[in-house]
Amino acid sequence: MSEKQIEISGINPVDLYGVNERKLSKIKSYFPKVKVVARGDVLKAIGEDAEIDLFEKKIGLLIQHLLKYKQLTDNNIERLMDKDLESNKENVLAHADDAIVYGNSGLVVKARTVNQRKLVHECEKKDLIFAVGPAGTGKTYTAVALAVKALKNKEVKRIILTRPAVESGENLGFLPGDLKEKLDPYMQPLYDALRDMIPAEKLKEMLETGIIQIAPLAFMRGRTLDKSFVILDEAQNATESQFKMFLTRMGQSAKFIITGDVSQIDLPKKQPSGLIQALRILNDIPEIGKVFFDEKDVIRHQLVKTIIKAYDENTKPQ
Repeated sequence: MSEKQIEISGINPVDLYGVNERKLSKIKSYFPKVKVVARGDVLKAIGEDAEIDLFEKKIGLLIQHLLKYKQLTDNNIERLMDKDLESNKENVLAHADDAIVYGNSGLVVKARTVNQRKLVHECEKKDLIFAVGPAGTGKTYTAVALAVKALKNKEVKRIILTRPAVESGENLGFLPGDLKEKLDPYMQPLYDALRDMIPAEKLKEMLETGIIQIAPLAFMRGRTLDKSFVILDEAQNATESQFKMFLTRMGQSAKFIITGDVSQIDLPKKQPSGLIQALRILNDIPEIGKVFFDEKDVIRHQLVKTIIKAYDENTKPQ
């Protein structure tokens, strides 16, 4: 049995401990074999050497997170305390902690979870990447940030954002307006992300000149997408034939990111998802990157993660 004092420096200890030590209690729950006592800016840890060493490393990660992001949520604590989050993974992806792109009103867009960092890392090495997982994990937002960065760095000449125009319980034909007005609601998340990252007048100009294009997937047929950063969003709603069509649009010096959530397929029941087929057929091609997001990556309201977990449990075979 050993005892070690860990100094908390560079941050306000309350930001780490939480009000009435609520956050510290959550942290301590991951180390049942270590007795932890907080006294101001010092944590006293009592236990076996290996357990104390791991506890100190995890406290170090939490402090680093606070120094970088100025806040520590329950979701952050769970992610950093996760036993699968080994220090070597953090080191491999450390460079991806830096800003992806600087947006409007001082917004700094960063990869904030393990799998968002992995997506950034894969994008640096590979030209075709699948980013698959539940809503709220930042798949699309991170992909759009990477596209904007590539455009600003003149690595590509245009950004193309596309989605299947599949109705999720609504009838597209009965919506008012012309085709663009009918389709714009489906593209809204893409517009929202771009508006965070590009000034309004500049974005308007880029959309008008075709430097940034937002279009339904069907409009990709017959095109060859050269020197482009292309994002296929909501890919679970692409049919098998649409998916093959899209993948074969890839031209020279192109980068493709495909995002989707296989738990939210809105296709007719007898229509299989092209995303599921593509993941199976292309599984063994090493040049294709694959990043699988889960509830640990959710950066929306804390309840969203709980909801996703509940649904996942409900769909498991009884």
